[in-house]
Amino acid sequence: MLKSSFGSGKIEAGCDEAGRGPLAGPVVAAAVIMPADYKNPDLNDSKKLTKKVLENLEIQVKRDAIAYEVVEVSETEIDEINILNASFLAMHRAVDRLKIKPELLLIDGNRFKPYASIPHECIIKGDGKYMSIAAASILAKTHRDRLMTAAAEQYPGYGWETNAGYPTKKHREAIKKLGVTPLHRKSFRLLPEQTELF
Repeated sequence: MLKSSFGSGKIEAGCDEAGRGPLAGPVVAAAVIMPADYKNPDLNDSKKLTKKVLENLEIQVKRDAIAYEVVEVSETEIDEINILNASFLAMHRAVDRLKIKPELLLIDGNRFKPYASIPHECIIKGDGKYMSIAAASILAKTHRDRLMTAAAEQYPGYGWETNAGYPTKKHREAIKKLGVTPLHRKSFRLLPEQTELF
């Protein structure tokens, strides 16, 4: 089972993002404050969980969390400031909106742009180590997957309902055939042999 807290004795918010690698759609981040002694044996890295388990855990996290926020940073903003900065911005915005101010941020990964005066700890593969980061990864992923499923109805043919905008073979073939949409990240290498698409 994942750890309930970092052991700081402070109010901890776990932060994670979903959608750093896709060719289309926003990057989504979540910040979650769970009870200090929270236990849930099913919580884990969202990438290791099935869709049904993810959806059940999303309900549990939202029910049990002391506070949580989920925030999107658009593909337009990603193109303006790059995906790494957009990921940091999304996490900052999620923390901004928490109704309880955390005293320590637990960040999934090895890099983060410091947020205001709140100290942070970067934890590689943190979504497989700490409850609050796993909770954030689940909220970010389920939110983003729903966005991309809805976007697939607006822009059919790219397979977003299954690939969530990631660079699968089907997605890249659709870009060649159908061109780019307003949701595509223009700063990304959309095709291996990047041609002028826009």
